[in-house]
Amino acid sequence: MADIADLSRSPKKDGPDRLAPTATSPSNMRCDGFTTLTSVPVAAWRRLTERAIEPNGYYLPAWELAVNASAHGRTRVSALSAWSEPSPNELAPTQPEPDPALPDGGARLIGLLPVVSLWRACKIPLPALASASPYGTLCTPLLDRTAAEDAAEALMDEARRTGAHALVLRDVSLNGAAMKVLTQALRQQALQPIVLHSHLRACLDARRAADDVLRDALSAKKLKELRRQRNRLAEHGAVRFSIARSTGEVAHAVEVFLALEAGGWKGERGTALRQNSGDLDFIRSATQGLAETGQCEIVTMHAGETPVAAAVVLRHLDRAFYFKLGIDEAFSKFSPGVQLTLDLTRHLCDEAVIATADSTASADHPMINPIWRGRLRMGDVVIPLRRNDPVVYAIVAALKARHRLRETARRAVHRLRGN
Repeated sequence: MADIADLSRSPKKDGPDRLAPTATSPSNMRCDGFTTLTSVPVAAWRRLTERAIEPNGYYLPAWELAVNASAHGRTRVSALSAWSEPSPNELAPTQPEPDPALPDGGARLIGLLPVVSLWRACKIPLPALASASPYGTLCTPLLDRTAAEDAAEALMDEARRTGAHALVLRDVSLNGAAMKVLTQALRQQALQPIVLHSHLRACLDARRAADDVLRDALSAKKLKELRRQRNRLAEHGAVRFSIARSTGEVAHAVEVFLALEAGGWKGERGTALRQNSGDLDFIRSATQGLAETGQCEIVTMHAGETPVAAAVVLRHLDRAFYFKLGIDEAFSKFSPGVQLTLDLTRHLCDEAVIATADSTASADHPMINPIWRGRLRMGDVVIPLRRNDPVVYAIVAALKARHRLRETARRAVHRLRGN
């Protein structure tokens, strides 16, 4: 439904281990703490996601590795990792890696955060690391709930070993379990997180009955109008809501979704997924990989044989993530995106395993906000890694100035489009 802006398009010479251009780097930074994302053992990564203290569908290995492999502007990502014992990358060559078949045998991955340099993320030449964009507006780190504070401390220690003075977490749940653990770990070091800016975004309490959710969210008049539109849509063929779950179903449904997305305003602006070969490869690979583990669904609404709306939904633990929506503009007067979202709401509320659904939408999203009335407090946070560090103050000032400039530009663009 919404995705993180592509904050940087780093030149090829800016590899994953570069924190800033050599000529402008404020310090001679060590990069030996870095590992590439692809070097993280996938079996250990998957086991970590099963124990995560807070869900993040966009940092599931099948999704994030597909992003890293080909998504435009989001490849060549590094990783901060925390292990209950020395990382397999640090073991002697003669010592075997932990057996993936053992549930917790050998070294156990207890924390993971994909990262890039602040230079690559924001073109700010200061020694900091930023959470890597996973093609979705959520960068909550994965922390093992059985060793969450140890994991948080180890991730910060590894960031320090790279020479970074701060971690910049973009789009994290400020009241979520992961931020609470990070805040506690910082307190132990007489530090505290710095919230750069925050906003509220829509979420669904899927533990409630769908009819109650919709009655509380929408007026009787609005529900009546939506029923009228649905009846009018049915004049073009029986309206049905389908859910693709298996790999074969998902492979077919993702092509339907891609066609619908490209046929709308995103296609006109050139930002649809299938208009870039790297993005197209990413979404096909990611949805297939997650379908294999039951963590991806593609929901579609048809009028007869014609698909009028489709969306990609990720699942991690007890949370669903509403990634993107595509509609057939020829049916726009029947509100197909809203109709699909109403059926998706009923589907998620009927799922015993799902407790909440994150819209991953912008703060003022006109479609989802009136329907999903729950709110998550989201924001960008600076995690200082040293006490009383003037470099951290410079990082915060630069990021705030950048945010003000981007907001001014965004408002100007909206005004121009409104005219």
